[in-house]
Amino acid sequence: MRHIRLYAATGTALTALALTACGAGGTGTKDEGAAQPKPTTAATAAARTTTPGAGTTTASHATSMSARTSAAKPGGHTTGVALQPCNGSNTKVTATPVSRPLNHLLLTATNTSGKRCDLLYWPTPRFDDAQWAPEVIKDSEPQAVVSLAPGESGYAGVRLSAADGSGEHGSTAHKLEVFFLGRTPDTDGGPSAHPSLPAKGVYYDSTLAMTYWQRDRSDALSW
Repeated sequence: MRHIRLYAATGTALTALALTACGAGGTGTKDEGAAQPKPTTAATAAARTTTPGAGTTTASHATSMSARTSAAKPGGHTTGVALQPCNGSNTKVTATPVSRPLNHLLLTATNTSGKRCDLLYWPTPRFDDAQWAPEVIKDSEPQAVVSLAPGESGYAGVRLSAADGSGEHGSTAHKLEVFFLGRTPDTDGGPSAHPSLPAKGVYYDSTLAMTYWQRDRSDALSW
């Protein structure tokens, strides 16, 4: 039994159900019904995750990064500089399928504004009208906030489906919306982004997961 993270409440009042995945899936670009596991409880907490036999985890991991932001020197900036969240209004976000690792999508956020912005925590990708959010790969948490000077880019990796076909409730998506987190993982970072997907769509299943934002492309694709 696999437990899926909840969608965050955002400035557009996005809320969702916590869902539990059961069933069978596969790989390739095909539809097997929307990847929507069985609903269990309603919630609006942005950082809440569940793991088998572990219940719900919220502040313990997410705040570890939050507690460091005032002391860290993200991207070489001076200690104590106020964080300025990157979002869909000050970045251009692209979504690119990659050949390695298998079944992965690379999110690239490029700062299009005239001042620094900070990619905080992780992106939350929403495929089509899905009502559940992917899990966060906790081990991908960087040592410092990824800060972008004008023109610089940051990256996140999205594992779309299990390479061994063990995922469940597979579906092919044709639309993608990427949400951003604010200064704490339970706050909205601002407008979302809507990167385009390939015309044939991308296949995803219940093993959908994403990394934290990374400074390097290779780090984003190492999970």
